[in-house]
Amino acid sequence: MIRPLSTTTEKFYQHVGKPILFRIPPDTVHQQLIKTGSVLQKSRLLRRTMQKSWAYNNRTALSQRIHGITFKNPVGLSAGFDKNFKLPLLMNAIGFGFMEGGSLTLEACEGNPKPWFYRLPASKSLVVHVGLANDGVEAIMQRLRSYSIGPLLGFPLNISVAKTNSSRTCSDTEAIADYIGSLRCIKRSAIGDMITLNISCPNTYGGEPFTTPDRLDLLLASVDKLHLSQPVFIKMPSHLSWEEFNVLLRVIARYHIDGVTIGNLAKDRSKVALKDPLPESIQGGLSGKPTRKATNDLIRKTRRTYGNRFIIIGVGGIFTAEDAYEKIRLGANLVELITGMIFEGPQRIGQINKGLVALLERDGYENISEAVGTMV
Repeated sequence: MIRPLSTTTEKFYQHVGKPILFRIPPDTVHQQLIKTGSVLQKSRLLRRTMQKSWAYNNRTALSQRIHGITFKNPVGLSAGFDKNFKLPLLMNAIGFGFMEGGSLTLEACEGNPKPWFYRLPASKSLVVHVGLANDGVEAIMQRLRSYSIGPLLGFPLNISVAKTNSSRTCSDTEAIADYIGSLRCIKRSAIGDMITLNISCPNTYGGEPFTTPDRLDLLLASVDKLHLSQPVFIKMPSHLSWEEFNVLLRVIARYHIDGVTIGNLAKDRSKVALKDPLPESIQGGLSGKPTRKATNDLIRKTRRTYGNRFIIIGVGGIFTAEDAYEKIRLGANLVELITGMIFEGPQRIGQINKGLVALLERDGYENISEAVGTMV
């Protein structure tokens, strides 16, 4: 349950912590957070303190069982924050119901030249230009094997997989082989509760080759042959029109794909209203509030068109319980966020879950699953 420390943390973060952190380059803050957090999460006492202070637990209202996986609450960490799965114990402790790590690739990758991040405080957004920096699938599987099972029980891990950001993977054949190599390694390791194929990372060599129907068809045909035991999701682009988006969904529906994640970073800056100046020299896609409207629209249309064919994970612009609830009522079974935590503080996860329960009670629902798609 959330303690008074949650409110105190929020005030401290907004008035002291964030003003200090936001004066430091975001790349430095992120690097130090990962480094420090990976050490701090080893303390059982610290994890318990976080859980009691920040996390919110109401399994009757928030728990769901989806494709054989139990989610204690519907709020997860999106891919991109913990690319190498260095913080799963910490993310569990602060109250997330699950986490998506990565995207990982077959080969280790340094990513794009830094800086990777640029803040847009008034717009509640980050410009992201990382380029799939990660340690590679073998190293990450080894890291996941090193964690004790106990602290991660009941905390599903969603492994995001992309193609290595390299000129060597620009052709369809090489790119598919790269995906398949990673998936085979994950299959051998028997690690991970879910797998997400990231076909929409906008900051890589060759762009987004699998966001066209013919190429996506080739990729998914190869993935099907692996007979993966975990539910498989597709991380969808959010800059496409519904007509273009739906063409991809028709392809996906023909294969053993269990769900879609809607969506990724906003690419077209002309389609979003920013409250901050953004120099043209700053490269990357936009996270946070600028993605909210487009992703909500795509979630609603996907649920309306495909019914229960897909489990939908809604991502983009979640800062409050109302933001999360809106995506759920538009059709998302689960939601994920990063930017909301960065701007509002780690206690916000528990606050969102507590707020969701209040919204369910207001609307007469006993469980979060009853609210899914009620605005479609």
